[in-house]
Amino acid sequence: MVTEYTTIGEIAGPLVLLTDVDHATYEELVEIELPSGEQRRGKVLEVNRDRVLVQIFEGTRGVDISSTKVRFLGKSLELAVSPDILGRIFNGLGSPIDDGPKIIPEMMLDINGNPINPYARIYPQEFIQTGISSIDGLNTLVRGQKLPIFSGFGLPHSELAAQIARQATVPGSESPFAIVFAAMGITFEEANYFIRDFQETGAMERVVLFINLANDPTIERIATPRAALTAAEYLAFERGMHVLVILTDLTNYCEALREVSVARKEIPGRRGYPGYLYTDLSTIYERAGLLKGDKEGEVREGSITQIPVLSMPDDDKTHPIPDLTGYITEGQIILDRSLHRKGIYPPVNVLPSLSRLRDKGIGKGRTREDHSNLANQLFSSYAKSKEVEELAVVLGEAALTDTDRSFMALGEEFEDKFVRQAIDENRTIEETLSIGWDLLSKIPRAEIKRISEEYIDKYLPGNKDIDAGGETAGKKPESGSETAEEQS
Repeated sequence: MVTEYTTIGEIAGPLVLLTDVDHATYEELVEIELPSGEQRRGKVLEVNRDRVLVQIFEGTRGVDISSTKVRFLGKSLELAVSPDILGRIFNGLGSPIDDGPKIIPEMMLDINGNPINPYARIYPQEFIQTGISSIDGLNTLVRGQKLPIFSGFGLPHSELAAQIARQATVPGSESPFAIVFAAMGITFEEANYFIRDFQETGAMERVVLFINLANDPTIERIATPRAALTAAEYLAFERGMHVLVILTDLTNYCEALREVSVARKEIPGRRGYPGYLYTDLSTIYERAGLLKGDKEGEVREGSITQIPVLSMPDDDKTHPIPDLTGYITEGQIILDRSLHRKGIYPPVNVLPSLSRLRDKGIGKGRTREDHSNLANQLFSSYAKSKEVEELAVVLGEAALTDTDRSFMALGEEFEDKFVRQAIDENRTIEETLSIGWDLLSKIPRAEIKRISEEYIDKYLPGNKDIDAGGETAGKKPESGSETAEEQS
């Protein structure tokens, strides 16, 4: 039964306070009819006896206290879903904005989702190939994982997110793969970039795109990631698809949350964000994973993997948004401003980056037998090259040993050949591992301490005996020209 009220007592920002209301429920959907006949939607934020606080999705401009009608619809905000949502573009509330036909729903789903019993989850251990070496090789994404990208303002996280959306696959899997892409608080130019990129590359047919522009209502921004995750849950657990959810930019979402908190006159937490920011973010991040099937040992078809993208104000990793995100998720990919200044794309700094589930998703039968050893050695060697760089600044390059110089050369080539790649370059995991082994051939074999001799003999190019100067035994140092063997 729909109940109608005209008892608005107060308006504060996007919030409306009603009095003398019977039987309203938390998260209930509300319809507001202005004196002009315009209709808007909102939801119940708080119920205190007969007083109800409602947030209006389209804002409160034009709302008249005395003559505006408010109807409580007896249900929460729902998303219409069917297989036809693939290839479509929606606003932050899930309404189509691409001039396509209306979605004929197979189901109507509450955007707040259903809690998942932790016991029903399966440990993620299946490799997802993004085609980006710095992720696939060293900070591997695993199916069912939550792996955020920590960026700074002005860094190319939008381009990286679009590239991952285009290229991501589960090698060797027969299950269909889909992308749910939710953009919050972005500019019109950014929205056009994403749409054009997906359409021109042919990726649009497997993408569901939710867009909330910077000039759209702030309240809609809070609903956007939940609508996107509802679509992902339908595709994953009702249609048996592997779904990668990319949420950008979570910082804009948190700013919207802070704005509503201020309007509600709540006691602020760190840097003015609400004290429940951690809990709120967890309701988004924890809607990912793999589930057990009906039978013992069976895995339910479909999965949800998340890549949230967030901008760190002042590149500060201790800011509440990245800080709390790090507690909930399983690692982070960090974009570095100094690499960006060098013209390196994607500017992924692999040393502070981390994928806590990497070793569960790589190795024999998943990627390749040498993957884990090679990744550990590359981390170690690149870290050593950075130490040598600092040493050269203090003592001068003349004080470096031949081994130090070989590590310094490895560090430069690591950034130029392993990290750097074209925005449309899609590397297989075999290509990534091959580049890694090529880099290790630049340092003395005796310095390769984290890889078994079996793998060194099998995969190290140029083969086996490299002296302390980084040159193959039995070969004369090159004098600037290629040897006859290299020319052939």
